[in-house]
Amino acid sequence: MATSRRWVLAGDPDLVVNSPDGLYCPAGDFHIDPWRPVPRAVITHGHGDHARAGMGRYYVVDAGLPILQWRLGEQEYRVHAHGERFRIGAATVSFHPAGHVLGSTQVRIEVDGGIWVLSGDFKRDPDPTCLPFEVVPCDVFITEATFGLPVFRWPAAAEVAGDIVAWRDECAASGEAAILYCYALGKAQRVLAELMAHTGRPVWLHGAIDAGVAVYRAAGVAMLETRRVMDQARGADFAGELVIAPPSAAGSAWMRRFRHAQQGFASGWMRLRGNRRRRNYDRGFVLSDHADWPGLLRTVQETGARRVIATHGDTDALVRVLCEAGLDAGVFQTRYGEDD
Repeated sequence: MATSRRWVLAGDPDLVVNSPDGLYCPAGDFHIDPWRPVPRAVITHGHGDHARAGMGRYYVVDAGLPILQWRLGEQEYRVHAHGERFRIGAATVSFHPAGHVLGSTQVRIEVDGGIWVLSGDFKRDPDPTCLPFEVVPCDVFITEATFGLPVFRWPAAAEVAGDIVAWRDECAASGEAAILYCYALGKAQRVLAELMAHTGRPVWLHGAIDAGVAVYRAAGVAMLETRRVMDQARGADFAGELVIAPPSAAGSAWMRRFRHAQQGFASGWMRLRGNRRRRNYDRGFVLSDHADWPGLLRTVQETGARRVIATHGDTDALVRVLCEAGLDAGVFQTRYGEDD
């Protein structure tokens, strides 16, 4: 197990505190993924709940810059490589891969020998579209807890991709299109990359999905061939085709293009069957870009942290288990939530 640099001592100053604008580092006078405009923002990744417009200056990792430019346009960006240490005020900061989506990063903060790491959103499962999670030893670990309950355990992504292809073939046999809802940044691209081992047939995309796929392709990520639904004439028959769309497309006028279709959703939330029934999906595929319960516990252990702060998600169960294991665990209330 990795060991941290030193023990957290009573009276040590907190390197990150919660503020009305978001998580704040007093020593560096900067915020991490703030939800209100601030002068200096360190950004973990490009999802809309973590990267917002209106900041004076954005500190970002180089791998995540294309995503930020796509989402936020041109801003004042300070760009750094993974592992590069740089100063903001009295704090030494560095970025480390989080394994969540393309360009996602953890933030390591060091002040006077004390080390805090903020995970951002992360996962431990292999993903061909982004760098794998890097364990960063620390004294204090600030972790997400999106799926912080023991019920959340992920199957292998290759198995899920095979199930998606089998579902498409079932739809073909019944003369239906297979509409798969995915988040536009990260999930859709991961599905397209995982499908390459199972099929060579092109996948059709909603315009909102196509835009994000183009950013990933420009970054050199290998994915299945895709075509845009909008390029087909009205009345075209999509029976037997796999179509990827954002969740917002469900029930919209866009769905009128498909005479007969089944609808599925790829998400960690599909581990709970009740979620699928409530949303009226025909199929649910358990595929998440966040750590599952074993991944959360494993990561905390491997960092060597003696203090853990959970941010968003099912924090109560995680904090209780960590406290029972002898760690100092607590919660920061934040405004992070859905990925898209």
